Amino acid sequence: MIVKVMNRSSFNLPSSKTSGSSGLDLYANINESISLKPLDRALIPTGLHIAIPEGYEGQIRARSGLALKHGISLVNGIGTIDSDYRGEIGVILVNLGKEEYIINRGDRIAQLVIIKYEKVELKEVEYLDETERNSGGFGHTGY
Repeated sequence: MIVKVMNRSSFNLPSSKTSGSSGLDLYANINESISLKPLDRALIPTGLHIAIPEGYEGQIRARSGLALKHGISLVNGIGTIDSDYRGEIGVILVNLGKEEYIINRGDRIAQLVIIKYEKVELKEVEYLDETERNSGGFGHTGY
């Protein structure tokens, strides 16, 4: 799939690091380093604007290495880029670690994954079909 991108950053376009990689690394397009103290959060610009085809969405995901080694994650879990959004992609990082973390120009801060989705129309009904899990809830299955 070809996706149009305007690159206003100082870096090459994101690309897959291996043939099996689903994510494209996003880079911090900043002029000065940003300090994230524990529980601090910041919006980090990437300099990228993207035209995602209709029927697809962009998902911004945390980088597992940053999460494991430093506690750096995304405030909103997974960020969503809608197909009609054309503004700059920004990544909202949070420091869930115990120590200050410094984000430097060009650091790989997150991954972009393009996902196909189905458009949903909700239909209100009075009853739903019966299943084994009609009641219970979070943790009800023991997992």
